[in-house]
Amino acid sequence: MQRRLLMTAALAAPVLGLPGCSMWRKPEEVPALPAAAGPDQPPPAPREFRAAWVATVANIDWPSRKGLSDDAQIAEIRAILDNARALRLNAIVLQVRTSADALYRSELEPWSEYLSGVQGQGPGYDPLAVWIAEAHARGIELHAWLNPYRARQSGARSAPSALHLSRTRPDWVKRYGDQLWIDPGEPGAAEHTLAVCRDLLTRYEVDGLHIDDYFYPYPVQDAAKQDIDFPDDPSWQRYLRQGGTLARADWRRDNVDQLVRRLYDVVRELRPAARVGISPFGLPRPDLRPAGITGFSQYDKLYAHVEHWLAMGWLDYLAPQLYWQRAPQAQAFEPLLRAWQSLNPQGRHVWPGLFTSKAANEADGWPVDEIPAQIDLMRTPSATGGHLHFSMIALLKNRRGIASTLRAGAYIQPSLPPETPWLSGPACGPVRLEREPDGGLLLTTQLGAPARCFALWKRAAHQPGSPWVFDVVPPDGRLGRLEPGWLLSASAVNGLNQEGPRGAFVV
Repeated sequence: MQRRLLMTAALAAPVLGLPGCSMWRKPEEVPALPAAAGPDQPPPAPREFRAAWVATVANIDWPSRKGLSDDAQIAEIRAILDNARALRLNAIVLQVRTSADALYRSELEPWSEYLSGVQGQGPGYDPLAVWIAEAHARGIELHAWLNPYRARQSGARSAPSALHLSRTRPDWVKRYGDQLWIDPGEPGAAEHTLAVCRDLLTRYEVDGLHIDDYFYPYPVQDAAKQDIDFPDDPSWQRYLRQGGTLARADWRRDNVDQLVRRLYDVVRELRPAARVGISPFGLPRPDLRPAGITGFSQYDKLYAHVEHWLAMGWLDYLAPQLYWQRAPQAQAFEPLLRAWQSLNPQGRHVWPGLFTSKAANEADGWPVDEIPAQIDLMRTPSATGGHLHFSMIALLKNRRGIASTLRAGAYIQPSLPPETPWLSGPACGPVRLEREPDGGLLLTTQLGAPARCFALWKRAAHQPGSPWVFDVVPPDGRLGRLEPGWLLSASAVNGLNQEGPRGAFVV
């Protein structure tokens, strides 16, 4: 009876002025119902981290080519994010530092050549600021992806800017193969990278910092197919003169370990709700692999002791690049997935990277159902709670129908990213539902943390047992007009994806 009266009152309330009347009417609050119980209580919000990498190096994903106008670049940003929301992704991992450069306003490093075509020549706007604002307006997280050690990519064409490290600190930068690399053994270089991270965290409301699989570089071979050693003799000899006792391989691993540890500490200090993500090569250390799995050792070749970082809790999510199919082979998706899950004593998020671009490749692509099948595997015990697609261009272009396949199947329902329980932040307060003068409905919260988005359940108000339908509402809270007869349950969600108290309403 109470619901019927509230619904009648809501429908009878005037929401528009008389014809020709210009008198402004403030929004009318829709009364909340008592807390529902039993069958009236909606289930927990579905949770899954659904992200795509947006690679800027070599213009893989954005901008589509060098030299686009500011307006064209911004239009592409909006198109990517509109497509991400339509696909029901909830995060974008944007590459903002490809090679000791910047895709944002920086006094520490030069503008990336992948914007204008000329390193050091910037646009008339701040790309990262636009990406963050546009992503957040759609209820999508924005993680800033940095390459900590690469100084010049093989496809680069621009002359280095006077501000680039290869010009200002050539003693830190080494040529290896056809690329330039910052020597991880140079303490000043590590301090510089951490200064870049502090700058980003201080000036931009990023939801995470993310580094990928480029630590010490992948080996380059000589004519005899022998690995050429990385040219770090100056930093190695200095370490020995100062009394260092580690073997050279262990010293290299320790250099990377300390950067990862300190990066995590910097993020926790400056932006406590931001998450640290690392997406390493997908094979664990040789002695920790499942039976039958063989291949490249990042522990021995890249000096990346990923299992140690995971055990120490120096990251919030691990995104191992599991770029292989499910079929039994020397590198197979499910055994590797389960292996990484088992190497996780602190219960950090394990959200694998998927080779979606390979499935969408026209010439030699995997079966189109490979990526949805891999997602299904991640949803079975032990569920990891998420994944990342490499890369956004395959989804944006809907190559081989991959985006349509996901939207109609694996992503039939929106989801919130999982909470990160070892991090804490201010909670959102209760939600209010208001009816605007044009009849549209508006969710708001006036207490606690601002809402990053709203979690909304709805079902037919007078049909007990009818299914609840879930949606994620952007932070503007606008629901538009709804036909009468809906029972709504809504909560505000903070930057750590924690729900505030739910409110129930009949409209």
